Formats: sequence, structure tokens, C-alpha cells
Amino acid sequence: MRVWIDVTNSPHVPFFRPLVELLVARGNEVTITARDFAQTLELLEDARLEHTVVGPPHGGASRAGKVRAMASRLRALRRFAGAQRFDLALSHASHELPLAARSLGVRSAYAFDYEFALAQHALGCRAATRVVVPDAIPQERLDRLGARARKVRRYEGLKEEYYLHGFPPDERVLDDLGVDRARTLAVVRTPPEVSLYHLHGSPLFTAALERLGADPDVHAVVLPRTPDQRAAIAALRLPSLLVPERAVDASSLVALADLVVSAGGTMNREAVALGTPVYTSFAGRLGAVDERLIAAGLLRPLRSADEIVVERKAPGPGRTTRDPALLLDLMLSALA
Repeated sequence: MRVWIDVTNSPHVPFFRPLVELLVARGNEVTITARDFAQTLELLEDARLEHTVVGPPHGGASRAGKVRAMASRLRALRRFAGAQRFDLALSHASHELPLAARSLGVRSAYAFDYEFALAQHALGCRAATRVVVPDAIPQERLDRLGARARKVRRYEGLKEEYYLHGFPPDERVLDDLGVDRARTLAVVRTPPEVSLYHLHGSPLFTAALERLGADPDVHAVVLPRTPDQRAAIAALRLPSLLVPERAVDASSLVALADLVVSAGGTMNREAVALGTPVYTSFAGRLGAVDERLIAAGLLRPLRSADEIVVERKAPGPGRTTRDPALLLDLMLSALA
């Protein structure tokens, strides 16, 4: 079977890495297309996943820019895939792939775990053959996106628990970054400022950054999404911040950290899966997955930078992870 996977953002790389391995082990041929955005291409290279960059980069923060970029990329994806004769197309929140696949008569599975990116999911859900989501998302929230119950397949827990199955943290990431192991290690992820659902910014995140960056007992590794974010953080000249120049092994970093502060989603859930205390400064509407984690006391909503507890993490195992083969089989149900 010939499988087409489209990767358009950094979190999609770890999501698909074990699924690609399983597909190849089962004798399938996998082709990956990618968009040049955030650290996506660097992470694909680090994961040794062969890929072809197709279409323009991200369209920026404006709705008009996003629409222009999507139209251009859709044409490019159709040209790329038109002669390939793929049997199945898979994506996680790349709504352009199910649109392109449907126009080419290719069955597709569209996965996501945050239901309030309404514009993109309404397109992806309607075009896809199958929609794959965590069981935390209520069906009524999916109905408004065009993902009726007959189209939906659900998995238990977090997607991060599947792709982190059997994950061994690599302590070399600390040495590569120059982390002082005598200090409390914080990992900080910037807001998704180019996302339509997060355009109003996050002043709380800035306050948290200043709180950690001025603490001499902390080493805070900040993982920006864009060059502009990297430059803005460096300009703060906070003495306790480390800002990598390129993509790093973030999963190992989160596993080895004492705490995580993130304005996004994936890194929050990685921290939960790996047993690292985590605060969310997400300024958009909370999705069902985060609502469930907060209710269970696994994710701490941050209302003030003063609420951050800076202390060494207690030793202990992370949460139980899940077999990624179960997730892949849900994606493959698009063929049924």
C-alpha cells in the first residue's frame, strides 16, 4: 500500500514518527510531504524521515494570508500527488491534505486533539473519510465541524501517550544546551502567535518568562516557534534563559525538566505523559483534553506568574504509555 502523510507543524513529527515505522515494518511505502514552518523541517531531518517540501510556507497571522497560502499549497499538493496513485492519505491537523486527497479520489484520515481551531477543522473534517480524535472531545463539538459520529473514531487518553511509548530520554540534550544541572530546569514553550485562535496574545506568558528568567536558581530553556519569537526573547536579556538556535529533542528535555510552562498544547500534554509538573498559560479557549487534565489535577492553569513553584521534581516514573499500533489502526480504518 502507498501511504501519503502531510506534516505541516512541529508536533506532527513526533506524532507520525512511530506510525511511519509501523507502516514500513508492515511492508507499506510511505511518502511524506511537509510545509516549511516553525521547526518542522529540522525535526524531520533529526528524525531521519525523508520528505518533500511542497507549497509555500505558513501564511502568517492574518486570515487573508492564510487563505492565500492554503490555496497555493492545495494546488501544489494536487500537482505532487496527482501522478503518485496513493492508496491512503494521513494527517494530523493538516486540513489541506484531506482536501487535496478528496479531489484526487484518495481516502484519508484526519486527526486532531484541539477542537476549537474551527476554520481549519471544518474543512478537514468534511473532506476526510475518517476523523480520529481523543475520547475527551464531546460529539456535539465535532458535529458542528462536520464530523458526524459515523465518521469518527476515538482513542483513549492523549496522543502523546502513544508516540512516547517506550521513549528513553536522552540526557545529552542537557549537555548540548549547556544546562547547569545544579539549578532547577524549566522548559518554556512560546504561544502559537500565528494561530487564528490565539491572536490576542498572552501577557501572562511574558510575566512567567520574566519570573523564571530573572531567578538565579533556575535554568529555563525557551523553545520559540518562529525566528521573530527567538529574537524577541533574546532581546529581553534575562540571565537565566537559554534559547536554542535550532530544534532540539524537546521530548527528552521535558522528561528531564523539573517543570514546564507552556502557552501551547502538545508540550503540556507531553509533560503530563512524562510525569513532569506543568503549567498552562494558554490564552485561547480550552479544549476538552485540557479541561479533563485540569479537572484531574494533571495540568495546572496559570493565572499569575507568582503561582509558579520553582523546585526540583520528585523522582518517579511517568504515566503509563499506550501502544501506537492502536492509534495507527484507527487511522487505517479510513480504508474500511
